[in-house]
Parts: sequence; C-alpha cells; structure tokens
Amino acid sequence: MGKRALERRLSAVADFADPQVELEQYATPADLAAHLVHLADVHHDVAGRTVLDLGTGTGMLAIGAATRSPRRVVGLDRDGTAIEQARENESHVAPETPIEWVVGDATRAPLCRKNLRAKSVDSAESTELTESASSVTVLMNPPFGAQTGNQHADRAFLETTSAIADVSYSIHNEGSLDFVEAFAEDAAADVTHAFRAELPLSRQFEFQREERKVIDVEVFRIEWR
Repeated sequence: MGKRALERRLSAVADFADPQVELEQYATPADLAAHLVHLADVHHDVAGRTVLDLGTGTGMLAIGAATRSPRRVVGLDRDGTAIEQARENESHVAPETPIEWVVGDATRAPLCRKNLRAKSVDSAESTELTESASSVTVLMNPPFGAQTGNQHADRAFLETTSAIADVSYSIHNEGSLDFVEAFAEDAAADVTHAFRAELPLSRQFEFQREERKVIDVEVFRIEWR
C-alpha cells in the first residue's frame, strides 16, 4: 500500500469530539500521518518492530503504523475520552495489526525499555513491553507548548522517548531545529532527517479567530543510543 492509499485509508479517522485546549489536542492530518508512517516504513522502522505513539490522541499515527506489519503497536494518551475515540477510529480503519490502547501520561508514566506498565481503559491488567520483544520506534505529535504554563511540553515527550526508543519520528513547532538538535546531542543521539511540513488547524477553541489556519511545523527523525 502506497502513501496515497494510506492517506485515503486514514481519512476515516475522526477528529476529537471535545478537544481540550490545555492538552493542545489538535488532530494530526491524514496526509502528514501517512507521510510519517511511509517514511518510517522506508527506513525499516515499522515492520517487525514495536511502535509506540506517545500522546496518541485520536490514534492517527498508531493506526497508520498498524497497517505496516509491526510486531506490536501501543497508543498511549492521558485522556481516556481520546483513547475511546481512538479505539472507535481503529474499528473504522481496521488495520491489520491490533492496537493496544493505554491511558497514561507520556511524561510521567513508568515507561522504560524493559518495562512499560500502564492501566488500559477496559482492563485492570497492565501492559508490559520487554526489551527482548523487538526494537522500539516512537511516532508522535506531542504538544508544542504553545499554551501559557505549558511551555516546552515537547521536551518532556523527548525525554521519555530518549529512554525507550531506538528511533523516533516527531512533529514540532516551526523553529524547533536548534532545540531538537541540542537535545539530541545532549542525549548522544543523532538527528538524521529534518523537514518542514504544514499542519492545518480548524477552529476548535474560542481564542481561535480564523475558521482554518495552516501553520508551519518541523518533523524530525532521531536515532537514539
């Protein structure tokens, strides 16, 4: 399945029913998600690997990854309502690999390479990720930290990623290149790819004055050691 076919398939993913501004819940568009998943697939970062979508929201990236023969896909978000929406979206797209949906804070949950434990929406049992399971790829569209009191929110997501991933693909606000490269250097990691993209935002909150606005974002592939 090519990138355009994946984009068409992901167009069935519904947006947030009741987005929370404090969590910066903006949906990842199908075209950008398809591009990220396709790029990860080209670099052999999905098939046969464990893929973790941090701050999965409506599940767009997790669902996209689940169409590309991963060993396992986990979508994690602190908002249980969003996880319910993601679960519904999975049923509409019907990816080949089932997705494990987990309620947990990506910046606080006890996530590490040897042990990922968080309580799921519909089960009291925990989900566990062991190092022997497979290599770990993180796909994420973290909050940019645009809201007052939430500055540098994406840094916390990168800190979690650095502890658990072999490679990651992440979307950040425009002008993040220096920050991401400096973070990666401090973590002895390598930014192997960086490119610009566009993120369309529909009016969801009262402070937004335009019905639709397109913002520039930057996407990074990082190899962690």
